Amino acid sequence: MVFPTKNSGVFGILYSLRVVVASQENIGQRPLASSRTWRKRFGRYIRSPDNLRREDDMPGLKTEICERLGIEYPVFQAGMGFVARGALAGAVSEAGGLGVIGAGSNMTRDEIKAEIDAVRAITDKPFGVDILFAMVRAEGDVAAKYTEAVQEMVDVVIEEKVPVLISGLGSPKDAVPAAHAAGIYVMSVCGAVRHAEKAVADGVDAVIASGVDGGGHVGRIGTAILIPAVVDAVDVPVLAGGGLADGRGLAAAMAFGAQGVWMGTRFIATKESRSHDNYKNILVDTDSTGTVITRAHSGKPCRLIDNDYTRAWASKEDEILPYPLQVRQFGEPASDLGRIQGDVENGVLPAGQSVGLIHEVKSAGDVVRDVVSEAEAALARLPR
Repeated sequence: MVFPTKNSGVFGILYSLRVVVASQENIGQRPLASSRTWRKRFGRYIRSPDNLRREDDMPGLKTEICERLGIEYPVFQAGMGFVARGALAGAVSEAGGLGVIGAGSNMTRDEIKAEIDAVRAITDKPFGVDILFAMVRAEGDVAAKYTEAVQEMVDVVIEEKVPVLISGLGSPKDAVPAAHAAGIYVMSVCGAVRHAEKAVADGVDAVIASGVDGGGHVGRIGTAILIPAVVDAVDVPVLAGGGLADGRGLAAAMAFGAQGVWMGTRFIATKESRSHDNYKNILVDTDSTGTVITRAHSGKPCRLIDNDYTRAWASKEDEILPYPLQVRQFGEPASDLGRIQGDVENGVLPAGQSVGLIHEVKSAGDVVRDVVSEAEAALARLPR
């Protein structure tokens, strides 16, 4: 078998796991990591190097966070605005992962309640709602209206006792006490170690380390660096996100100590996604070089498919408004145009670099099952 090199992205993560496992045979050599770090990153998944060669004795993929949430597989569908609605979230949860409704920052009470009901019509398994808890610095009543809209969505999540609340773009500090009182598990998407540390200090139960390789809003740190750094920095479960689209990504994430994978772009290209077929198809047709990071969508850095919309704004970056003014005036109309109506040149189309790993549109359930089987196969192929 030919192994990837250490410089080949997600494949490099698997390479690093191969190297670390192999290094355990050379007890006299200088260890690559402390025993504490080794146990934290690998202890739940690898009992001994021999296990990687015996499929009948392979450790299961069901991690601590799976047990806590009552789900079968550590496959978490990201809460993508516009396209992650009840049909998709319900299908993912029914297949054994955790489906998530992408509420964004402006769904009404009735809209979010309808999507929650849609999930429950499909499955009785756990699911989540993702809300953008961004700090807003704007003049006039913009900040107040934004905060009011977010609070209304949080209220619905708590009233409905949705099992999991996820925060994006900021800490959910003010929502944590009420969520915990309702028995809701709280997670926060973080793009840097300091963000993860703050979220944990604010009381979240788990963090999602999402690297710059991913689609939508992104930080500055690559996925392969961010995941182990966050795992080492916090004492709560960590999920890995950012450019991960198949079972090799899940295996790599677990090698770095994450307890599951947070996948967005892969789930856009599914039958249950609300996205237009043109959007799904362009994900299949685009390679990993076909995305760009721009503030043209929301005023914050966001990875999108490179098209006429992104190129038009590239020449007038000084005209981009701060969040959320840019997204309200330009990003949301362009998102509806691209994601829902299917204008793939003039619309906003979030996508991670994992588009290069997506080759077909299939059901969300098949995605979950394929990710799990691919991860098991990837781990089984690793030599001692």
